[in-house]
Amino acid sequence: MSKLILGLAGEMASGKGTVAEYLVKNYDGNPHGFSTPLRDVAKRLYLEESRDNLQKLSTLFRENFHQGILSKVISGDADKDEHDIVIVDGVRRLPDIEHLRKLPNFKLVYIEASMEKRYKRIVGRGQNIDDKEKTFEEFKKDHEREAELQIKGLKEKADIVIDNEGSFDELYRQVDEIIKENNK
Repeated sequence: MSKLILGLAGEMASGKGTVAEYLVKNYDGNPHGFSTPLRDVAKRLYLEESRDNLQKLSTLFRENFHQGILSKVISGDADKDEHDIVIVDGVRRLPDIEHLRKLPNFKLVYIEASMEKRYKRIVGRGQNIDDKEKTFEEFKKDHEREAELQIKGLKEKADIVIDNEGSFDELYRQVDEIIKENNK
């Protein structure tokens, strides 16, 4: 098997984390997330790891250094990773794929699901401190934040689009097909 680097993009709670977990468990994939360095900084500064704080940190880095700073870090980590399957979770902006596209065997995977389905998922999982109490109106408003605005445009740039409206089995079949295509 040749090394495959999968960049996962999609709106909040579309299934990126689920796909990443599946690849780790079933294909010995190794995950790298755009939020990882941001969470590291938040912890070091004793800040809550809320969506709002992570977005502020992201904006701070991009405005004071350059738009592709996080993608430069992640692409370097992915390139050095010796696993056959490398997962880059949380691709959000066009500049995010600038460095990643330079890597051999990089594929951008866009995962889509309806807003209603995604809202149920985000409240149910409570990944960030402020998710469990979120109303549907607040969830819709979250999509207007700067960090969310470019995500839909990534679908046009994607090498693969996954429909995540169905069951876990349907989602996993689509992921298995991606891996099978890489092994041809």
